[in-house]
Amino acid sequence: MNERLESVLSMNGDDRLTGLARFADGLCQAVDAGETPDELDATIGALLKVVESGGGSPQLRMRVGEALGRLGDPRVSGPGDDSYWVTTELEFGPVAVGRFPVTIREWQAFVSSGGYEDDNIWDDEGLAWRDSAHRRLWPALAARDSVRHLVVPNQPVVGICFHEARAYAKRHGARLLTFAERMQVVRGEAKRPYPWGAPFGSGNANTSEEVLGKPCAVGLFVGDRTPEGVCDLAGNVAEWTADRVGDEVVIHPGSWEQPSMAAWCKARELAPARTRGADLGFRISRDLAEA
Repeated sequence: MNERLESVLSMNGDDRLTGLARFADGLCQAVDAGETPDELDATIGALLKVVESGGGSPQLRMRVGEALGRLGDPRVSGPGDDSYWVTTELEFGPVAVGRFPVTIREWQAFVSSGGYEDDNIWDDEGLAWRDSAHRRLWPALAARDSVRHLVVPNQPVVGICFHEARAYAKRHGARLLTFAERMQVVRGEAKRPYPWGAPFGSGNANTSEEVLGKPCAVGLFVGDRTPEGVCDLAGNVAEWTADRVGDEVVIHPGSWEQPSMAAWCKARELAPARTRGADLGFRISRDLAEA
């Protein structure tokens, strides 16, 4: 193991996290330059332990989580991997639910593989939106310098409209959860108001009280997960659901930009299908009989 990395890992508390983040930043620069540092795997392993431990301040863990995303987060997969899904019992039977909200890495794979050009995955309303003269697609929006901090591989993708979310789901033989289904995922048999139970407390989810000011790596808040392992249901990013009320769509609003009241499993808001937001993403699910 690299002597400097070994020295960093021998530190305690926040000094260890700060040193590890700095060390990882240096490796990120090397990787960006096309190098493969000898200590890459060991560093990824050390970063992963921090992320999964829930230890340290949220600000430091967020920095560590970002470095993990840039170096290659092994937790982040795609809908073709069994580990992507968590089987959850709902009232009508088991459903496979995405462990995390859809990530930047997943979404970029969708874009690069021709997702926008595949007419078969867009319904009539989605096609009308996609082909309209005044719409702007996600890749153009994400290329702006002002949103660079939101484009980290292991963070939830944000700025996705309802039509894009549904097209992504269909591409993978999946769908969006209904609001009632999503609430059941959170509540479970114990009827929890939040994935961890009650009360809301502090440090459990990436809401505005944590003052992080942006999305974080998926699964970084270890409290924000159900006993089955579905993560980021209370905070981090708001999520589109499959439900519509007239011309608007139901979303669960809990996110980094919203206070704890929005994290409650029954919290809901309405938004036009074309809406984009720096705190608005989505999650997919599969009916097991059709998987």
